[in-house]
Amino acid sequence: MKRLAIIRQKYNPAGGAERIVSAIVKQLQAGGELSPLLISRNWESLPGVEALRVKPFYLGSVWRDWGFARAARAAWRQAGADLVQSHERIPGCHVFRAGDGVHAAWLDARLEGRPWWRRLSTFCNPYHHYMLRTERAMFRHSALRAVICNSALVRDDVVGRFGVDPRRCAVIHNGVDSDFFNPAAAREQRVALRAQYGIPPQAPVLVYVGSGFERKGVAQALRAIAPHAAVHLVVVGGDKKLAHYQHLAAQLGVSERAHFTGPQRDVRSHYGLADGFILPTVYEPFGSVVGEAMACGLPVLTSTRCGGAELLEPGLTGWLAAARDDEAWRRNVAAWLAARDDWSRRGELARERVRGLSEAHMVAQMLTLYRDLLSAEEASR
Repeated sequence: MKRLAIIRQKYNPAGGAERIVSAIVKQLQAGGELSPLLISRNWESLPGVEALRVKPFYLGSVWRDWGFARAARAAWRQAGADLVQSHERIPGCHVFRAGDGVHAAWLDARLEGRPWWRRLSTFCNPYHHYMLRTERAMFRHSALRAVICNSALVRDDVVGRFGVDPRRCAVIHNGVDSDFFNPAAAREQRVALRAQYGIPPQAPVLVYVGSGFERKGVAQALRAIAPHAAVHLVVVGGDKKLAHYQHLAAQLGVSERAHFTGPQRDVRSHYGLADGFILPTVYEPFGSVVGEAMACGLPVLTSTRCGGAELLEPGLTGWLAAARDDEAWRRNVAAWLAARDDWSRRGELARERVRGLSEAHMVAQMLTLYRDLLSAEEASR
């Protein structure tokens, strides 16, 4: 039996990459065609799965990532892996799943329109130099056979920036559990949650879900609702600069309409209390929250630099704008409001669009890719 080594440095129970790794491993255990080997610094135990924990000593983020990459390469070589899929930027892997997108593209998006001192601060950060150098080396390494991109946005960045053959880039969208994320279950707590947050029963509500408020555009969401006096915004997630965003809400005069809930275990019900989903992200490779919101029957407002935007039909199931275009975001909120009588139908169309993006379908596409790569390798010998 062939051995597939899967590399992920650390485990985060809420992380999208971790859920995907677990789904791949589960399917491999059921199918028996490939034997999974999980190489990580820290991961919860998965019954019946061989795992190698590599924990080299480090000080600082550059040393941490460099040391893990070095140890992971040694581990997969010693284990005799036939195929290596990395979720970290490690030159020498056979398959890279670009779930976090392209670091170079993220930096460009982050710094667009920023003042000189922000650019200088970024330039002086050695971690960014390490990431850019490592990313370039990985994409240009002779061992790389395929890149799994979770959106066409990521594929285009990989091809355009590093000259990777488009035929080696497989676009496989993140899986969406449409059975769990469904309108009926999501809305069971709608009345109670609105009462809990002091939101009138008939008020139009947009919900945001995610951490990393700066990158994902919470400030833009607050500015977008400011001129629309009836609209409430529910912000689900945590951020170390929460006080800054609460202060911004006060400055914009929307404090009574902006509800910061902190992280929530029951995210589904928070989709259900809303009438639309908003994610004005500066850069989001895919955004599983977009698929979850659509599965719950919500129209979506997001940015042109969100991979999940390609699931939308602009003007029907969603509205798009450049992340920092304030006026466009205000217009899009107005357009969403104007479509109020049609929200239900638009939500049904949004849900229908993501119903086929199951986790099983996502993993099946990956398994097909593995088979093709292994077959091509054998044929070349």
